[in-house]
Amino acid sequence: MVVGWEWDETLFAGAAPYYQRGRLPYAPGLADVLAEVLKLDGRGRLVDMGCGPGTLALSLAHLFDEVVGVDPDREMIAEARRLAAGRGASGKTRWVRARAEKLPPGLGPFTVAVFAQSFHWMDRDLVAATTKEMLVPGGALVHLSDVKTEPRSVDGLPHPAVPYEAIADLVRDYLGPARRAGRGVLTQGTPGDEATIFTRAGFSGPDRYVVPGGQALERTGDDVVAWVFSMSFSAPHLFGPRRADFEADLRRLLREASAPGRFSERVPSTEVFVWSAGTGPG
Repeated sequence: MVVGWEWDETLFAGAAPYYQRGRLPYAPGLADVLAEVLKLDGRGRLVDMGCGPGTLALSLAHLFDEVVGVDPDREMIAEARRLAAGRGASGKTRWVRARAEKLPPGLGPFTVAVFAQSFHWMDRDLVAATTKEMLVPGGALVHLSDVKTEPRSVDGLPHPAVPYEAIADLVRDYLGPARRAGRGVLTQGTPGDEATIFTRAGFSGPDRYVVPGGQALERTGDDVVAWVFSMSFSAPHLFGPRRADFEADLRRLLREASAPGRFSERVPSTEVFVWSAGTGPG
């Protein structure tokens, strides 16, 4: 859990409708890499902890008999169900509204558990231990994140880069200098050092893989606005009665950065850490 911060149900309030459009995709080939590394063949069960609107779970559904997405946000779970229905995946997906710390009984066992940029919001020691108990012998925990250190220059692409620094300044103008998160603030950001947590829970590893990104994307102004409202630190509810003013200023900033309303971006590479649960429970 983040030191000095407590989770609350407003963390992503209002963000669900923007998430699918606003967030950058995982690197192409992620599902193929996981299938090869984990020897997935369409059998077994996957649990996606902190699944949001099911973006990752749905992209991996063809690799399992059943996929279970867990998220505490009611709107995220509703969006996941809607997207699953639209893709004809309702029959092999299940969406559970719950915190990873308070899972309903009988949810497991699972072949694979995945955390995609969600683990830092949780009581990490508790959730890691609980996850290990839910995995079958030989099961795997997969932790995913974007590669944060790679350059993603848009040199040679047809449109300007998304003005992320100017957007961050605008958010601070409205919400203050401390990063917002639900009803609280993150004065020191989110925690890292997941390796210590997973090792302490009894996992072995990890094996690390990088799925290469760098593919060119074209983003519209609406895509960028959706990205802003999909983030915990700039979720719609945080702006209160000033939300319309903020969005107007944001769109003005984007028009100034690109009059045609088009931006170039590159897909980030995806970093994959695979941890083994070992040959027996506990």
